[in-house]
Amino acid sequence: MSRPGRAGGAAGTDRRGATGAAHRRPHASAGSPASPHGDAGAGRGAGRSSRPSAPELPDEARAELLDFEVTRELRGLGASLAEPVARHLVAAGMYLEEDPVLALAHARAAAGLASRIAVVREAVGLAAYHAGEFATALAELRAARRIDGSPRHLAVMADAERGLGRPERALLLARDPGAAELDEEARVELLIVLSGARRDLGEPDAAVLLLQDEAAAAGVRPWSARLWYAYAEALLAAGRPADAARWFVSAATVDDTEQTDAADRAAELDTAELDTAELDAAQLPEGEAVLPAQEPDQSPGTV
Repeated sequence: MSRPGRAGGAAGTDRRGATGAAHRRPHASAGSPASPHGDAGAGRGAGRSSRPSAPELPDEARAELLDFEVTRELRGLGASLAEPVARHLVAAGMYLEEDPVLALAHARAAAGLASRIAVVREAVGLAAYHAGEFATALAELRAARRIDGSPRHLAVMADAERGLGRPERALLLARDPGAAELDEEARVELLIVLSGARRDLGEPDAAVLLLQDEAAAAGVRPWSARLWYAYAEALLAAGRPADAARWFVSAATVDDTEQTDAADRAAELDTAELDTAELDAAQLPEGEAVLPAQEPDQSPGTV
C-alpha cells in the first residue's frame, strides 16, 4: 500500500483480502523509510523446512474471516491443509499494521504449507514490504505474478525498489506491459510511487509533473488524500512551500480515516499565504474539500 513511514510509497493493499482489512497505512506518512534488511533472495523457496516454526495462531484468526475469493483459491488444498493456511493468512492481515514482523511470520507459515498458491505468495510479499524486507517483497510478489499473471502490485514492487535504493528500477516498472491493465486506483498508486522515485533521484520538478494532472482532476476520490499528500510533498521538494501547504490542507480535509499526517504537515509550513477559504476547508464536515487554485498549465511530465 505503503513503504512504512515514507511519502510517495505504495498503499500495499490486497484487493482480494489476502492480508485482511488493515491496509491503508500510507506511504503518505512523515519520516524515514524502514531500513531494508539484507535479505536478497530470501523470498526463494518460501516453504522450505529451514523456516522458523510457525507462530501460534490466535483464537480470533478464524478461517471463515478470509475473503471468499481467497478461500476459493485454497479449496484444492483439502480441508485439513486449507484451514491452517487460511488462519495464518487471516492472522497476517490482523497484524500487518501493528506488528508487520509477526504478520510476515504468519504469511511465511502459510507459504510453508502452500507455496504454489498465488495469494499465499502475495501475502508473504505484502507482509515483507510492510516489515521493510524489500528484497523478499519483490521476490514473493514476482512469484505470485508468475503464478496468476496479475500486475496489480506493480506499485508495491516499484516502491520496494525504492526501498532498496534503486529508484531507477522503480521507474522502469512504468513501462511494464501490465501497467496498461491497472484499474484507476492502482494506476494512481503507481504514479505516486514514480513521483517519489523522481524525488529520490533529485528531480523534484519531474515529480510534480507526474502528479499534476491527477491532482487537479475534479472531484474527491477514495485515493485523493494520498494523491494530494504526495503532490504536496513533490511541490515542497521543488521549492514551492506555499503551494505545498495548500495541498496539505486539502489532503487533510478529505482524510477522514487519517491515512496521512497532512494536517500536521500543513501546520509545520508557513500558511500565511493561504486564503481564508482554504484554511476553513480543513474544518469542513463530510470531506467537502476546497481545492487550491489551479496552477499555471505546464507540459505533462514523463516517467
